[in-house]
This record gives sequence, structure tokens and C-alpha cells, in this order.
Amino acid sequence: MAGWLVSSSMWKDILVMGAPVVEKILRPVVVYFFLVAVLRVFGKRELAQLNPFDLVVLLSLSNTVQNAIIGNDNSLTGGLLGAFALLGMNYLVVRFLFRHRRLDQIFEGKPTVLVDHGHIVKHGLSKELLTRAELMTVLHRQGFDSIDDVQKCVLEPGGTFYVQRKMPPTEKIEHDEVMQGLKGIQERLDLLLQYNKEGRRNG
Repeated sequence: MAGWLVSSSMWKDILVMGAPVVEKILRPVVVYFFLVAVLRVFGKRELAQLNPFDLVVLLSLSNTVQNAIIGNDNSLTGGLLGAFALLGMNYLVVRFLFRHRRLDQIFEGKPTVLVDHGHIVKHGLSKELLTRAELMTVLHRQGFDSIDDVQKCVLEPGGTFYVQRKMPPTEKIEHDEVMQGLKGIQERLDLLLQYNKEGRRNG
């Protein structure tokens, strides 16, 4: 009998929600829009995780809003309902923005140019609170040794970096191709001369 009571109490804690259904749905929705708005304003560098401080902010942020989402309810049913409300709201928002691309562009914001034609855009760095050292770390991760090698570096609204390598002028490319072709011809001539010399010796 005691075992049955323990089992019954356990299932009650797991399945019976400690908060009304409307509250379990409303809490994740409010927190969702709050986080979207906050990350829209402050979130470019946090999403990019340029240093340990940005990572700490994201981890702490998720832990901070946890209680706001679940409230005083630790039941399994309440947790699943909250997760479903969060995912459902995200699906609706993404679907809505997908159908309204203009609104999506306004909502997401604009990318920030950090490097243009091999020169650092100081206004862009200042706007995103980026240091030169952090920018160089990003470029090194993508295989660039120097800013001189970069045509353009852009920080996208989602926190990703688009880096375009500087291409040499068309005249230089054509010159290199001509020189490469002449080098090949010279190598063939050298082989032909060597072959003729060996043929005369053997003859």
C-alpha cells in the first residue's frame, strides 16, 4: 500500500502541472519576444562569441530566464507544454517573416562592414564594440594572415562573418598566365635541345 502511495505521488509530481495551462503558454511566448528584442539590440557580438565574456553572457542569459519560463512548475507535462509553446511561436514568427521579406530585413537589421578594400572601417568596429585584435582573430580563423589580403569583411546580423579575399588586378592575372605559358614553352625547348644533343652523341 505504501509503495502504491509513493508511486501515485511520484506520477502526480511528473504529470500534474503546478501552473495553469494559459500561464505555461504565455510565459515562454513573453520570454521569447523579450530575448529576440534584446539580441536584436545587443546580440551581434554575443552571437558571434568573439571572446569568453560573450559566451558567459549567453550561458548566463539562458539560465537567468529559465525560471521565468517554467515558473514554479517542475512537472514533466508543464515543461513539455512550455517547450511546445516556445517552438510553436518560433515556427509562426519564422513563417511570417519568410512571407514578408521586407519586414524580415527591417527586423533583422543591416550587416556591418568592418574591412573594405583592405582598410579597417573604424566606424564599423566602434559600432559593434570590436577591437582590432578581435577582428584579426576572426580573420586568422578564416585563413587570412593580414588585413591587406581582405577585400571585404562583414558582420552579418546573425553573428556570422563574411570575409572576401582580395583578388589581384586583371592585368596581373593575365601577366601571370602569360609568364606561366612562356615558362612551359621554355621547359619544352630545353627538353628538345637536350634530346637533340643526346641524339648527336649517340649518332
